[in-house]
Amino acid sequence: MSEFTGSTGPEGSAPSGFSFENMHRNAMIEQMQQQQASASNAGAHGPAASASAGSSPGYLPMATKTGTTIVGLVYKDGVVLGADTRATGGSEVADKNCEKIHYLAPNIYCCGAGTAADTEKTTELISSQLELLRMNMGGTQSRVVTACTMLKRMLFRYQGYISAALVLGGVDATGPHVYQIYPHGSTGKLPYTTMGSGSLAAMSVFETGWTEGMSEAEAVELVKRAILAGVFNDLGSGSNVDTCVIRTDGTTTLDRGAVQPNDVQPLRDSIRRSDMLNMRAGTTAVLKSEFTAAKRGGVTLADVTVTEMET
Repeated sequence: MSEFTGSTGPEGSAPSGFSFENMHRNAMIEQMQQQQASASNAGAHGPAASASAGSSPGYLPMATKTGTTIVGLVYKDGVVLGADTRATGGSEVADKNCEKIHYLAPNIYCCGAGTAADTEKTTELISSQLELLRMNMGGTQSRVVTACTMLKRMLFRYQGYISAALVLGGVDATGPHVYQIYPHGSTGKLPYTTMGSGSLAAMSVFETGWTEGMSEAEAVELVKRAILAGVFNDLGSGSNVDTCVIRTDGTTTLDRGAVQPNDVQPLRDSIRRSDMLNMRAGTTAVLKSEFTAAKRGGVTLADVTVTEMET
């Protein structure tokens, strides 16, 4: 609680009274809105200002919209994770081949949806903490529930301000596991799950196609179909399909570009470009050519001009 919180009870009891934590923030937003309204009313007398009065967005904080489709499921001999590869910045595609399946441990991987920087750095931090824990424990294998606990504690500590929605999958001594982790720190252990803006389309594929005791080939194919459902039905998801298979025998397979439904290279190859655009050797005339051999011993400090740095 902040310094604006009401008085607390005796030691060990829960805080009592009203909480005024957001009082200053709300007062600032209200003042900024009043200033905007007064400026619009003052300028509404002009013909140009009357058309734009009230057209500017308010000062209320807007939610950040992100787009991704990530999935994970448990099959007979392990776990299969999947993700698309589109990264967006607003309404623009920022990266067509973004890697959303992150390494946590040799037997644990994690798919991330939300803000790319948050998912990348969060998984990097937890991966290093798991490595240190393995060193302290004598090199024993990391547990999937341990990674889930570390992630949920970190996300809950920041109260959702770290925009990282995660699908955690791995295999340990207790078997294969898949967890979904929300940005506020809530988690769930499920046989299959989807997250991101394309999660509804992917979940419809899982609900109809998932069965207990699936083979690896069936599980990988189902994950590909689920990600493709998000790619073709969600504007925030697109490009290729990445898959990661974590097996109970200790082996893993990370397949980048397992499916490339939007490969543009064949289209580019089919375009016939004029040969006049190719600049052949000799197109630009060479007026003079001169070669000066380097000094014996190469460059020395005598050839360098040193200037004092301004302080």
